[in-house]
Formats: sequence, structure tokens, C-alpha cells
Amino acid sequence: MPPSDRPLTRTYEPNPLLEALYRRFFHNIQVDESWVSAVRSVAGRGHVVYILPNLNFIDFFALDHLTKRYDLPRIRFANDLGLWILAPMGKGWLNAIRPPADVTPAKELRDALKRGGSAALFLKRPPSVLDVGAGVSGERGLREGEALVRVLLDMQRESDTPILLVPQLFVWTRAAATRGTSVFDFLIGPREWPSPLRTVGQFLYNYKNVALRAGEPLNLKEYLANAGPVADDVHVRRLTYAMLRRLQRERRSITGPAAKPPDRVRHEIVRSPKFRAELARLVKGKPFDNQAVEQALKMLRQMQATPDGRTIGALGVVLSKLFNRIYAGVDVDQEGLERVRKATKEGRLVLLPSHKSHIDYLVVSYVFNQHNLQLPMIAAGDNLAFFPVGPIFRRAGAFFIRRSFRGDALYPAVVDAYIRRLLRDGFPIELFLEGSRSRSGKLLEPKFGLLSMVVNAALSVPGQRTFFVPISIGYERIVETSAYQHEMSGGEKPKEDAAGLLGATGVLRYRYGRMNLQVGQILDLETIQRELGFDGARELSPAKRRAAVTRLGNRVMDEINRVSAVTPGALAAIALLSHHQRGVPHEKLIRRCDRLLKTLQTMSARTSPGLVTSSGALRPESIREAAQMFIDGELIQVHGAGEVTSGILPGRKSSAGKGKVYTIPVQKRGELDISKNIIVHFFVERGLVASVMVASPGFRLSKSELRDRTMELSRLFKHEFRFRADASFDQIFEQTLEAMQLGGEVLCQQDAGEVRVTAGDGRDGWTGQQWLLTYASFLRNFLEGYRIAARALVALIDSPASEKDLIKHALVTGHRMYDAGEIERREAISKLLISNAFSSFFDLGYVAKPTGKLQLAPPHDELTAVRSIENSLSHYLDRTGDA
Repeated sequence: MPPSDRPLTRTYEPNPLLEALYRRFFHNIQVDESWVSAVRSVAGRGHVVYILPNLNFIDFFALDHLTKRYDLPRIRFANDLGLWILAPMGKGWLNAIRPPADVTPAKELRDALKRGGSAALFLKRPPSVLDVGAGVSGERGLREGEALVRVLLDMQRESDTPILLVPQLFVWTRAAATRGTSVFDFLIGPREWPSPLRTVGQFLYNYKNVALRAGEPLNLKEYLANAGPVADDVHVRRLTYAMLRRLQRERRSITGPAAKPPDRVRHEIVRSPKFRAELARLVKGKPFDNQAVEQALKMLRQMQATPDGRTIGALGVVLSKLFNRIYAGVDVDQEGLERVRKATKEGRLVLLPSHKSHIDYLVVSYVFNQHNLQLPMIAAGDNLAFFPVGPIFRRAGAFFIRRSFRGDALYPAVVDAYIRRLLRDGFPIELFLEGSRSRSGKLLEPKFGLLSMVVNAALSVPGQRTFFVPISIGYERIVETSAYQHEMSGGEKPKEDAAGLLGATGVLRYRYGRMNLQVGQILDLETIQRELGFDGARELSPAKRRAAVTRLGNRVMDEINRVSAVTPGALAAIALLSHHQRGVPHEKLIRRCDRLLKTLQTMSARTSPGLVTSSGALRPESIREAAQMFIDGELIQVHGAGEVTSGILPGRKSSAGKGKVYTIPVQKRGELDISKNIIVHFFVERGLVASVMVASPGFRLSKSELRDRTMELSRLFKHEFRFRADASFDQIFEQTLEAMQLGGEVLCQQDAGEVRVTAGDGRDGWTGQQWLLTYASFLRNFLEGYRIAARALVALIDSPASEKDLIKHALVTGHRMYDAGEIERREAISKLLISNAFSSFFDLGYVAKPTGKLQLAPPHDELTAVRSIENSLSHYLDRTGDA
């Protein structure tokens, strides 16, 4: 062929030994389909040039292997790697292909793209021992990169086909970069710009956990069209900086910001101008108080997280074994994690998970570690700082905060300064908005103290976006249910200590189904301010800040509820507990779950993958597996043909399935109720409407009366359930009634000038009455719990009482009412339910606390008035019919 048509480049073909090593080592690189589809999409639009940060042959080998493995444009050019050494026949083999004398890297780059291949362009050369500080400044090696970037600019001007620069990053170590240059870094290069020796070491040590990330591509044709008439030197600097910046963002999204010694961080915090100003205010303008500074440093030492890569790595191994032992796996919202990854590159993250279990402290970090996301700093209560858990958690990224800040003006200032420093340095922060673990399975009311500090810290760092990420951590069964039931029955909460930790090993006896992690809509302060009409305000007054924090907290909680996944365990629990008869046949349980699932799907509720088939239909086996989980955990009993009962018997394992009947031991209803409550919030609005409809004669009521009585119930349950913060009661009521009418559960008709609401025709094999009875049954234990609390108010007629004593009295009263058949649900006898009821009674003006003790408030301080409170609740419990 003519010399002009002779190829100057070919794809790299490793010799057999290297090809075997390729498969051995590079097959473990974590590659998700989004990377493959993104590169394939870019290749379909033009020429692909992979941009890599640091010249090394391992990155090239890995990228070359992956492009072949996934049938992407083959790499025909890589700058300055000297790969001829590894050619099958040495450099002479290459010389036979083309004369080397007149061949330059520029000509090779042009040839590679001309022939439909791709190119790998390394922007920097790793520093050598002589390049003191080169790894920090990053100036070494730019000359080679600059020359080839100029070639790409010239090629783009000559062609209409776009050249797309695709930043590619292999992260061979999860360890964060360090500030400054240590002796070790001096000898083998820093982590971000490693020498070949360090690269090989990192690769061999961590090749099974390598992460590949692709940054946002840059279209060179569009860039030149929008860049304006500037010199090529300027273009080269801009493009180089843009690529390095995108690669740096990708690296930081995995490894986090550069690490500093803990003592240096503490001293920088107490020396910061903002903290000094706050300290001066606290000491009332006195000269800088060294004693106060020492106290602040002591507080920081007790509080501070000291993340350690080796501890995190070891903990990751331990958690994998632990989770695989007690759980069947973790279902992860992949699309949500990608949104988190994107937000990581655009700003700082504040992760706000639900809090139902101590395991919550581990789940987010475990999932982030598995998916190569930067691990968060976790705000934990100082009750968890005990040995040996405290030191391990601290090295895993937990920082410990007191439960109460009262009586110490300096402590909140130190916490505020520490949080501000974490955000400024770029660390994600994880905190539990509920403040403590939910013992019921439902979300608790948000606590705004720590969130307010985080918001203040975010507002104090101008030009930096802070994203708030609602996260639902879901379980089919929570490991602490037995302890929670003990507390809710009146027992004392055990102190967190090593003895309790050792005692908790009993959880290893059981399996607890699957966990799941779901990500809600990511929020930022700009959105919240815009919703409140504060858009454009450079400074927020204290009142506006409080409003923003309250709106943000409520939005987060609403998002957590919205994205909570329906699991087989939760669905089976709510179907079992709401059944009106003692036993539930397996086939009937499947039918109930199927009907409820279809209703949940009309609400756009998320479902765990194992619950449904690919078409979205219920997978019956998932309900059988959930029933088996509850049987093995001794929460339900199973009865079969010829058997009186068959729970967990010595030497015998009972099995769920066709022909079996399930019953719930009375003393286990409370534990099973926790699994039910994980999804009960989806049915609360329908449950309130149904409770009113069922209590009315003949399931018939005027719409106005239905609205008023539903509003009364919603006010009563103000402290029990979350109602959407983005809509008024009337909006929620109308939307709920419309959905129930569409579902055939109610029928709204004009009658004598007003709208009458009656039971509908039904659907899916149930009449409208059966649907209403089912929805009402979901809330029956809550109504019964509030009725118990109302009965206990009689004790206040003689004298006031502390809330603690009144709750104890109410629990005793509840057991008497249950034994007498006045209430049906044993789970209604709950300390938490009764406490929430007393909070509602206070809001409604039934009781008061003038001296710190509860007492009846006029006109409710007469026996007849107290009994009328209970009677108003009993009205909703007198019903007939079944579902």
C-alpha cells in the first residue's frame, strides 16, 4: 500500500503471559453498565480520547482490557508509555510495520483517530525522587500533554466529526490523599500522583476492589465554537485544567478530601476567626481565655472522628460476614446512589437516614463502601462511645455528641465549629434526624437541633452548595424488636455497654430477611428558601432560619416515608395483624397480600425486588419466605393437617406453605407490629377515612361530616403519624377520597343538595365495606391505645401525677381492659402509644402541666367529662363485619 495509507498505529496485543495476567487481575475491576453505556454513547457521536491523569502502564493495560472486553473503540495510541518493550517480538516487530524515523506522537495520534480507534492521553508524569513537591504542585509532565492537546485542537478545526475528551480514573486505593509530602511520599510519590513503584504496590494490594469512574465528557467541537478567539496556549491551559478538575472530582467522590492529623484539625478549629469570635462572646469580651481554649480542645478530642483506612477495611470485611449471617442481603436503590454520586461532585452532602436500629449506623457506610462512594462522618450519641465499640466507630468515621447541651454554653459552640469544619473540608455528614431509634417501626418526629447547626454551617460557607439526602433504611424484621417490646411494655431501656453488646449475640440465632436502602429526592437550601419566599436573601434572620430548618426537616421526613420500600416481611405482617380471625390460612394470606400490594402500587410505593415478578405481580414465594422468617423467629406459629400446633419444637423445624394456618402468639403481636408499622404510613389517610365510615351507621355519611370527623382524628393522631408537610388537610382529604372512589372503596353521590359518601362496589374480590374494614383495622391498635390512655385519665381526678407514673398506671389499666375483652389488640398496650396519646390530650386541652405534673384541665376535670373522652374514642371501635 502507498506509504501515506500505511497504518502508523495498531491496537496493543499483549503476549500470552501478559494476556493471562490481564484476565487474572483486571477482570475484578468494578465496572457498572452506566460506564459502558456512557462510553458507547460517546463513541457513537465522534472520536474518543480517554483522558487519564497520571502516566502509568497499569492504567493503560486496565483500560485497554476493558475496551476489548466490552467491545468499545480499541485504543491505538497512548502517549510515552514505551510499550514496544512488551510487544511479542520486541521493537523490531514495530519497525517492520513502519519506518520509525519520521514518526512522531502527533502523527500517531492523528492516525489512531483517523482509523476509527481511540486514544489514551495521560496529562501528567509521576514525580521522581528529584521532583521535590512535584506531586503536590502537579506541574511535572504537562509539556507532553500540552503538545498532544494542541494536536487535538488542530484536528478538530480540520474536521466536522467531534472529538470527545472522556476523563477516566482508576482508583487503586480508597485511602485519602494527605496534606504535605511525607518521606514515604517523597520516595514513591503521593497517592494522587504515584510513581510506577507505588502504582504497582497499590494495584497488587487492592486489585480486587479497584473502582473505575468516568467524568463528564467534553465535546471539543462545541468547546471551540463557544470559546471565542483566544490563543492556543490559553485553550490548552483551560482544557488541561478542566480535565484535571473533573478527574479530581471523581477521585474525591470516592476517597474524600485530603486527611490531616487529628491534633492539627483541633488546633485549626480553635484558632479559626469565627470560633474565636464566639469564644470572646461567651467570655464576655475578656482577653482570649486559654482555659476555655483548653476546655474546647478537650471537648474536640472526646468528639472527633479519626477515620482510619485499615479499620474501615477490616470493618467492611466483618460487616459483610455479619450481614450475610443474619440478613439475606441488601437491596440498594442504584438510581438513587447515582444521584448521590452526582451531588458529591457538585457540593457537600448531609445524609439523613431513618433510624430504626443500631445497625443503621453501619448500613449507609457499608453500602457506600460497596459502591465506591466517599464514606460519611457519622453523628452518634456519646452513649455509644463505650469500649470497645466507641474506638472502632471513631476510626470508622463516627463523631460523638452529647445527648443534651444544657448547662454548658461552650459545648454547642464547639459542636458548631466542628460541623462547620467538616463541611468546609468536604466531608459528607450523616445524622439521624429523629434523634433516637424508633421503637415502633414508624418515623419519629424530627429533632431540629443538630440539623439547625448543619444549616448554619452550610450558610456560613458561601459559594458552596450543600445537599440534604433523605435515606430510608428498611428491614423485614428489626434485630432489636424483642428489646423494643420489653421497653414498650414498661421495662427500662438497658444502658449501652459492653455487657449489652455481648448479650446481643443472641440475634445470630435468627435470620431477619433482607435490608434495603432507598434514596429520596435530594434537597438543597436554595430550593427550601425559594419555597418559603426567601430566594435571593443574602442573610437570613433567626426566624427565617428556623423556618428553613423546619421546612427542610419535614420535607426530608416526608421523602423518607415516600421512598420506604414495601418488603415481603412488612406486607405479610400488616396482612396477618389486620385479620379479624385468630388464624390465617396460607392461601388467604397470599390473597390479602396481593390485594394490598395492588393498592400500594396505585400509590406509587416502591417495592423490594424479591416481592414482585418482572411484570410487577406479587411473587407468592416471597410471602411464604416471610412467613417462614416469622416462624423461625418465633413470632408466629404454624398449624397443619393433623397438628394441634407446631411452633419451634426441639429437633423439629416447622415450615410455611400451602395448607398451613398461621396464628400469632399474643405476647408476640407487639414485635410483629414493628414490621407492620414500617409501611403503615401508606394507609394512614385511608385508615382515618375508613375509621369514620365504619363507625357511622350503615357506612353512610355526608361528605362534610366525614371531613370534620376525619380532621378530628388527624388532630388526635398528630404525634402518632406524619402528615405531608407540602399540602393542607383539605387537599390531602380530597385526594384520599378521590383515590378511594377510583378504587371502588367509597362512592360519592349528590343527595338532597349535599354529597353523601357510602361504601363502594369494591374491587379485586372485596366489597367496598371489606376494604373500609381492612383500612380501619390497620389503625385499630392506635385507637385502642389512645382509649387506654383516656381511661387512665380518671386517676388524675384525685391528684396530679407525673407522666411516668401515669403511663405505668395506664399500662396496668390496659392489661385489665384486654383481659376483660374491652380491647382486642395486645399491641395497643404500649408505653409509646400511651405517651403520644397524653401529648395529644395536652394539645387538645384535656390536661395541663402547670407544675410539671399532669392534671386535668377544666372543663375536663369531672368524671363525666373524662368518660366522654374515652367514649368519643370507643365510638370508632364499635364496628361489625370483616374482611
